[in-house]
Amino acid sequence: MKPISLSPEAVLELAEAAAWYETRQHGLATRFLQEIDHTQRTIQLRPLSFPKLATISIDLEIRRALLPRFPYALVFIELQAETRILAVAHLKRDPGYWLNRLQDT
Repeated sequence: MKPISLSPEAVLELAEAAAWYETRQHGLATRFLQEIDHTQRTIQLRPLSFPKLATISIDLEIRRALLPRFPYALVFIELQAETRILAVAHLKRDPGYWLNRLQDT
C-alpha cells in the first residue's frame, strides 16, 4: 500500500473548503474532513476502483474519487513511490483547472 501525499495546492483547497463549511455550520468541517480521510483510505486500498479521467492523456493514469456527501472529488495520480492527490476539486469548478500541477509530478 502506497502512502498518500497532497500537492501544496490540494492542501490549500482542503483548508479553504473546511473553513468554508465551518462558517456554515459548527462541526460541518469535521464531517467534511472525516469524509476526506475515509476517501483517502479507500484510494489507498483500491486505487484502481476509481475511474480514469477521460480528458487526460492515455499515458497518465489520473483518477477521480467522488466524496459521497459533499460536492468534491479527490483527483489523484499513482506514482511509483506514492499516490499524490493533485486537487481537492469542487465539482462546480472549471474541470481541469488543476492540469498545470502535473508538471510537478
